[in-house]
Amino acid sequence: MGDKMIKRHTVISIFIHWFNAVCWIILLLTGVGLISNTDLNPIGTWWPEMMRNMFGGGESLLWIHVICGSLWIIVFFIFGISGIKGYTIPFIKEILTFSPSNDILWLIKKGIQMTLGYKVMAKLGFEPRIPDQGFYNVGQKMFAIPALLGGIVIGLTGIVMIASKFYVINQAVVQWSILIHFLVVGAVFAGLLIHVFMASIAKGELPALISMFTGTVPAEYAEHHHKLWYDEAKDQVD
Repeated sequence: MGDKMIKRHTVISIFIHWFNAVCWIILLLTGVGLISNTDLNPIGTWWPEMMRNMFGGGESLLWIHVICGSLWIIVFFIFGISGIKGYTIPFIKEILTFSPSNDILWLIKKGIQMTLGYKVMAKLGFEPRIPDQGFYNVGQKMFAIPALLGGIVIGLTGIVMIASKFYVINQAVVQWSILIHFLVVGAVFAGLLIHVFMASIAKGELPALISMFTGTVPAEYAEHHHKLWYDEAKDQVD
């Protein structure tokens, strides 16, 4: 079984994943570069100064941010609508499906396993077996839900800010949009850091990262980490 692979991601889902990643990197770099208030900028004045010098001033930097953000919104809107049956609804249904007793136990045991190891888990009276999970484990779902909602809020507040450049919009609405945009980006980014750690650094999760390039994972990995999904899809093992 060690050499057998199972299909996990389609070409379009891989594209959307990396498109999102690239957009987030550009938007974060330019967005932080636009914060000239030293009390609000988390890394000080050196980054805004460097970015503004690099791109020929704050106005050019702003338009790079606006264009990238607009492209991000448009692509995800088209993807969400055109793939509503094949991707959007199944994704939302999957991340909203929970088994409280099973998932709470997974969170406890996975946390102990990752931080303290199996030996400590055994000393605390837990069996080493982690509860079975579906296509996404509960940790991924707990990130996906606020990331999805946060993305919608970021997009909507971004639209308000972009529109204010062309139309007269109540200043209170614009100011609140800027504040909410800033806070939600920070919250989602904190979750992204955990997501990146789990996908690229956490022990045993490397196949998940590789699958975002190849589209497949080892059948053994799928059975161990996502058994409920594996049991449904194992006929696709090559």
